[in-house]
Amino acid sequence: MSVLRTVTTSVFCLALTSAVFSPAAKADEWNRKTVMTFSGPVEIPGVHLKGWGILPAGTYVFKILDSQSDRHIVQIFNKDETQVFATILAIPNYRLKVTDKTVVTFRERPAGEPEALRAWFYPGRNYGEEFVYPKARALELAKETNTPVLFTAADVPLEVAEPIQKADEPVVVQLKQVPVMAVQPTGEEVEVAQVVAAPPAEVAEVTAPATVLPATSSTLPLIALLGLLALGGAFVLRSAQKRVQ
Repeated sequence: MSVLRTVTTSVFCLALTSAVFSPAAKADEWNRKTVMTFSGPVEIPGVHLKGWGILPAGTYVFKILDSQSDRHIVQIFNKDETQVFATILAIPNYRLKVTDKTVVTFRERPAGEPEALRAWFYPGRNYGEEFVYPKARALELAKETNTPVLFTAADVPLEVAEPIQKADEPVVVQLKQVPVMAVQPTGEEVEVAQVVAAPPAEVAEVTAPATVLPATSSTLPLIALLGLLALGGAFVLRSAQKRVQ
């Protein structure tokens, strides 16, 4: 899968299944708006507008609709942001190396097949969006690509007649609550934690609140020492005054 350079997007090839984009304007960082141009068709998971399960080559806008600690809701728009093509459930996935470019990864497919969207990393962030597929499709992709794929077995609609516009619409609320697992190429179902990278221990330690240790000794010795120093100072000052007189 290759991605073309546009005015808003600079592209670098990372590997057969990944691409890099320059970030959108900083003013859009709250929803991580990112403009991307695909040179070929891309398969997407989630709840998509009827007929848009595969995005044709073209320019699209990715945005975060809703963000929770353990899952995010991502939407894909047309170039002018007048049409929502898909609303996708994603699980935060940690990466060790932060880049100043947007990184989008794909699942490599057989020749002639559209590559499947895997994850999206916004520039300057450790956490990206690992996209969740329906269970049956996740199993197929896991076997084809020999990699684990996130899935939900819940009865979430695959197509909608009208675009999803708000975070409180029933389908979005359902996406926020459905259980998510991962399927291995062997067909084994495992917990998400076995597939999605958690932050390393040193990161957790840096962000953890400081520990306040209880006092283990009395302050009386310190008070006594300060008193002796004060008396000594007064004696020296008085002696100096007498010499002056």
